[in-house]
Amino acid sequence: MARVVIIGPAHPLRGGLATFDHRLAKEFINTGNDCCIYSFSLQYPSFLFPGKTQYTDERAPEGIIIHSVINSVNPFNWITIGNRLKKEKADIIVVRYWLPFMGPALGTILRRVRKNKHTRIVCIADNVIPHEKRFGDKPFTKYFLKSCDAFVTMSEKVMNDLRQFEKTKPVELVHHPLYDAFGDIMPKAEARKQLRLPENDKLVLFFGFIRKYKGLDLLFEAMSHLKDSGIKLLVAGEFYEDEKSYLEQIKKLGIDDQLLLRTDFIPDGEVKYYLCAADAVIQPYRAATQSGVTPLAYHFEKPMIVTNVGGLPALVPDGKAGLVVLPEPTAIAEGILKFYQLGENYFIPHLRTEKLKYSWKNLANMITRLADVKREM
Repeated sequence: MARVVIIGPAHPLRGGLATFDHRLAKEFINTGNDCCIYSFSLQYPSFLFPGKTQYTDERAPEGIIIHSVINSVNPFNWITIGNRLKKEKADIIVVRYWLPFMGPALGTILRRVRKNKHTRIVCIADNVIPHEKRFGDKPFTKYFLKSCDAFVTMSEKVMNDLRQFEKTKPVELVHHPLYDAFGDIMPKAEARKQLRLPENDKLVLFFGFIRKYKGLDLLFEAMSHLKDSGIKLLVAGEFYEDEKSYLEQIKKLGIDDQLLLRTDFIPDGEVKYYLCAADAVIQPYRAATQSGVTPLAYHFEKPMIVTNVGGLPALVPDGKAGLVVLPEPTAIAEGILKFYQLGENYFIPHLRTEKLKYSWKNLANMITRLADVKREM
């Protein structure tokens, strides 16, 4: 049995990172390890957070000890928490890295931990080079990466980005496991009834936080090419930037009647309704590493239409788990039409085969193996 600490967002913080950390902690616990999560008392200052709230009012996950103690902007806190973790002497620390802003805090904490000469530090790198660049990205990332012993990436893109900074430390690719904590697949008609959606409409789903790099504006323009198709777009997710430009675009394109906008944060308890209500999930991204939406779609066995950017084509084999298109409106529109020509059932056998690759056991085992690699001196 190993003593494992996960450093990353957790309840009462909301979002995909927290959901991931909860599920990974359960995997370690279910396989006989002692595991807890060190999360944030302050993750982002309010002026830096693009959404409406950082917190959820849903119940905490059962059976997981969560310490909400890290303050991302207080250097005295970083030293205190680092010393605390140093004394605890966990066998493995699994640290999430998704934003250079977190580099100084996490890097300082981990430098204190390393002084115990026992704990192995394995980073799950969600992003190394961020989608939206800001001052300080490179030095913050360099500072953080030097505090880790080994890395897991969930796409080739992130692995290549990482190798620009770290040439010699162990790195392994493990695809994002399936989100299986949102419930079982349910009939489409029942899901649509729960959401008060038309039962028989052709319906594609854009799911998740709305940011520029995710290409929702490209998808809106694509929908303007599909005005006579009877296809509707369900947008489910909170705006993480000014929604004004999107609303103006909708009006300019005249696509109001083709859209169903549910642009509040989608709580975990409602996720399955949106995935099960859709015919397909669409990711019209301009840039991507990996996406938490992809494993959701796999879990609920929903075909995907994705753009050929970043790690998406590797995760969604074209013509099997879905369709891969160019990141431009005409190609996206053609991809949607092709999906309906083939039909949802065409993709289901391929989805069921492909989804077997993405397990939490694989990820936990890889982290354990990497932690056994001799620390780089």
